[in-house]
Amino acid sequence: MAAGKRLAAACEAWIVFEDEAGFSMTPPRGRTWGRRGHTPVVRVRGRSRRRTSVAALCCYKPGEKSRLIHRPRTHLLLKGARKSFSWKDYRDLLVRAHIQLGGPIVVVWDNLNTHLAAGLKRYEAEHDWLTTVRLPSYAPDLNPVEAVWSLVRRTMADTAFDTPDDLDCKLRRELRRIQLRPRLIDGCLTATGLTINPPTPR
Repeated sequence: MAAGKRLAAACEAWIVFEDEAGFSMTPPRGRTWGRRGHTPVVRVRGRSRRRTSVAALCCYKPGEKSRLIHRPRTHLLLKGARKSFSWKDYRDLLVRAHIQLGGPIVVVWDNLNTHLAAGLKRYEAEHDWLTTVRLPSYAPDLNPVEAVWSLVRRTMADTAFDTPDDLDCKLRRELRRIQLRPRLIDGCLTATGLTINPPTPR
């Protein structure tokens, strides 16, 4: 990390964790109460190839309320259509976070090939407000966004969606619920065992 960016990260930047997840019309399984010997069953209207991906940012800064910023992407069922986020999608999400947070950001994310794209690296080099840090390989337990997905899937378990719009509406509602509860976002960080402390004055 360049000296200037190291100073920004230590003094005034938001620490931002990123991750993405996919959701489909087929609901995740969950546990519930039922009569002994009678397994509760939620019937779903067949399988749908419709899939929605969400990229999310958990944002932390000492002295500030924790924030959750997200961007959905609906995958078109067209031959040759892209089925994941592009590096430009990630760039636009980071720009949005920079504007909403009102300061420099240090992004912590995994080694997904799109995160390593030349265009994204070039954009980072051209903008002092953006610094990226890589998580170790196979370390989802260090990313608080994983706990966000767990919260969302827990509320969506065994839910039958009539239409793709129902799925998207449910996703927006659950993510909004978390956005309005900074303590939930704090709890997602606590679950990783990581802490973010203010810099020590020299």
